[in-house]
Amino acid sequence: MRVCIAGASGAFGMKHMDAIAAIEGAEVSSVVGTKLDAIRAFAQERGVGHYCTDLAEALVRDDVDAVILATPTHLHASQAIQCLEAGKHVQVEIPMADNIEDARKLVETQQRTGLVAMAGHTRRFNPSHQWIHNKIMAGELKVQQMDVQTYFFRRTNKNALGQARSWADHLLWHHACHTVDLFQYQTGETASKVQALEGPTHPELGIAMDMSIGMKVPSGAICTLSLSFNNDGPLGTFFRYICDNGTYIARYDDLFDGHENKIDLSGVAVSNNGIELQDREFIAAIREGREPNASVAQCLPAMETLHRLEQCLQEDA
Repeated sequence: MRVCIAGASGAFGMKHMDAIAAIEGAEVSSVVGTKLDAIRAFAQERGVGHYCTDLAEALVRDDVDAVILATPTHLHASQAIQCLEAGKHVQVEIPMADNIEDARKLVETQQRTGLVAMAGHTRRFNPSHQWIHNKIMAGELKVQQMDVQTYFFRRTNKNALGQARSWADHLLWHHACHTVDLFQYQTGETASKVQALEGPTHPELGIAMDMSIGMKVPSGAICTLSLSFNNDGPLGTFFRYICDNGTYIARYDDLFDGHENKIDLSGVAVSNNGIELQDREFIAAIREGREPNASVAQCLPAMETLHRLEQCLQEDA
């Protein structure tokens, strides 16, 4: 399986580079960047045979079977559609679009082409959340509340590597997307009630720096999500599952019970790396000719919920 990674030298692009390297029978055959000199040096360092600054150039190559898009958010939907129209399977990093119209168009394109199109909803694949999901599917747990904190200190426009960004990140369509999808995935329901509030807009970045989101599904489970780019402290997303049969705290690929006792996740998956596991699912779905977990169609309900949350924010403005 020969994969092109667009945005390969960025923070998440490099995570996908490492993930593909760990998957037997898969290799990165092309990388796409924005600056020719930089992507050339990156390709040479990583031993990748082809590099370019134009995604279209990579899409016509015979040695590219599939594409992983780790590019700026506002390009996700259009580039994913471009890949499908070119006959390439595609995995697009979260979010698959930054508006509901583009999300629906992407799903329609996937259904028309019949190719594999997957969204990078890593939380579905982290062993910590897989452990919870397996318990739910076995009837051993039922979510009563998810309490989630997504915190960063990002008052300047830089990425996870501290590099300047040419685009502004977004708490709702990017970071909340992880939790909205995970809540609906773990409960098996779409939110029937939603509410949202946001703090002041940053004068330079033009985005809200703080946000509060609430959701409820028909069975009664609720989710409380707090997001901030103003948090001066530990960064990342931390999940508290309050269930009918225990409380659990997920921190990326680690899981603890409500008393901070670590839970053994060995045997949950072949790797403890969520990015690698989602890439393994992408490759396996292509090889087996099936719909992947986190297909764009499966993730569309999360986008629909984000759209409703956006409408709440607009009403509150």
